[in-house]
Amino acid sequence: MRYMLMSNVDTSALAAMSPDAHQATMERFVSFTQALAESGVLCGAERLQPVDTATTVRVRDEQTLLTDGPYADLTESFGGFWIVQAPDLDTVLAYAADCPAAAYGSVEVRPLVELG
Repeated sequence: MRYMLMSNVDTSALAAMSPDAHQATMERFVSFTQALAESGVLCGAERLQPVDTATTVRVRDEQTLLTDGPYADLTESFGGFWIVQAPDLDTVLAYAADCPAAAYGSVEVRPLVELG
């Protein structure tokens, strides 16, 4: 089964880091992704631009409403994701616990709907 691991990071915690600590954290994300790839479970991964580059789109009463930034003002922002193939949820939860985002926010794990 395929699962998505969604990185939700506390942006204020990252902003408070020294440049060296921030660089080390980013390197941990790269190492995490490489480890998933080397183990053969990685199906895909993407990192998102910072949350201040987002535009939220809503349609109400047939009118399109645009808002700069995310829909809600949250302490954590969705920063990226990994799609992995794993035999069971426990295996994926172990991957999620190894993800650097778990130390600076959270990692949401969700099974994907297998189409066709």
